Amino acid sequence: MLRWRLLMSCVLVPATIALFIADQKLGRTASLFALFCGLVSLRSAWELCDLLAVRSIRPSFAAAGPLAMLVTLFAWIHLHLHLDTRVTLLHSLGCIAAAFTAAALLLLTLEAVRFDSPGVSMESLGGHLVILFYAGLLPAVTAQLRWFPREELGYFALASMIICVKCGDTCAYTFGRLWGKRRLTPKLSPGKTGMGFIGALIGSTTGGWLWFRFAGALFDAAPQPSALPIIIAYGLTIGAAGVIGDLCESLIKRDVGKKDASALMPGFGGLLDLVDSPLYAGPIALAWWTLLPPAF
Repeated sequence: MLRWRLLMSCVLVPATIALFIADQKLGRTASLFALFCGLVSLRSAWELCDLLAVRSIRPSFAAAGPLAMLVTLFAWIHLHLHLDTRVTLLHSLGCIAAAFTAAALLLLTLEAVRFDSPGVSMESLGGHLVILFYAGLLPAVTAQLRWFPREELGYFALASMIICVKCGDTCAYTFGRLWGKRRLTPKLSPGKTGMGFIGALIGSTTGGWLWFRFAGALFDAAPQPSALPIIIAYGLTIGAAGVIGDLCESLIKRDVGKKDASALMPGFGGLLDLVDSPLYAGPIALAWWTLLPPAF
């Protein structure tokens, strides 16, 4: 299992960063990035629909999938239509909120149309809103790192978050397997240990420092790292957020009685099992890059 996780991480993380570097050369339109985000949103929505199809919940991928993708891409569409003007982060987040609200209203309408008997509609609506939030809103907010605090730093910022999360995830798994004894959350995720959490913090901080120290030359903007305490705090925060994001996805799987979101990738499970930590850490990274950037 550890070998598979290391192998998949060594393939997927560099491939994602290579996509970022390639798409940066296309300019502000970010067409490849939009396609990437749309596919992640659709696949995540499909896996969530499959996960939540239990008890009285009856999720509809035909409704939730396209709406989640629309929420993910709405801010990108707005930016694309206003390439000649300056769009602020607050404006972009407002567009995402508007798209999320409209999609939620449509899902509420769907449940009104589908109503047949008591005991189903509210559970299904709750499931649909979880899908919309997890597969639509979180990717949309995380994707804002592409343009803010400024678009020249976009992919460097995005990659820094992914590097911190995945280095933390790999070290958490390694530390937990080698030295983990005390369980972190025995009922929710018995495999996670206190040593694993420490490993996540060490891995994310180390990976973040290496990224900020050596990766700037890969990007046209040639970003310079901020003060070391800021970089350490960034790595610790993103590492902790990654662990919490993993636990939050475990909450969904545990509640519906399933181990993995799907069997898409050996060593990881489904796409949700791969992106759960970055989706949770993404909005936190956006706050860092907006308020106290770890590079400039």
